[in-house]
Amino acid sequence: MHLYKLRAGLKRMFVAIMLQVVGRSLVASSRVEPGIRRELSELPKGYQIQMVVIPHGPGFVVECNGEGTLNLAKTVKPRVDLRIAFKHISHAFLVLSFQEPMAQAFANDRMVADGDISHAIRLVRCLNRMEALILPRWIAVHAVKRLPEIPFAEKMVKAIRIYAQVMKNLVLFR
Repeated sequence: MHLYKLRAGLKRMFVAIMLQVVGRSLVASSRVEPGIRRELSELPKGYQIQMVVIPHGPGFVVECNGEGTLNLAKTVKPRVDLRIAFKHISHAFLVLSFQEPMAQAFANDRMVADGDISHAIRLVRCLNRMEALILPRWIAVHAVKRLPEIPFAEKMVKAIRIYAQVMKNLVLFR
């Protein structure tokens, strides 16, 4: 029983850390990648997106600034505009440890989207693009259903810029 609690605690900590990394990486990617900005440019200023483990698990909230880029939300609305929720910490672990693509998790009913479904689809496309950019190909093939063709030099430059912005964000907003 003790080992089970330890594993559950480690899994929860991993998910909490990874959700913070995903949130910050999504913010950074929206500033670096034009394809992600295009996807997000349709969302109105102040539009909030939450990704969380329900009922009271870890998560993040980002907010659109109306120009296709995101910021970490400073204040969270009582009801966010789009909420992507993992039904259990184990389901989040599967996705965040790249054992199951997000699209597969939706198909397996491990996640729910509360909000405009077309906006949820846009978000999944943004997350897929972000993962294709920042993850090594051998990991990305497990995380993304269909990898986009990105020239290696472009991928490296954008990945470095995204990682630099994430680190800057961690230092400034800790």
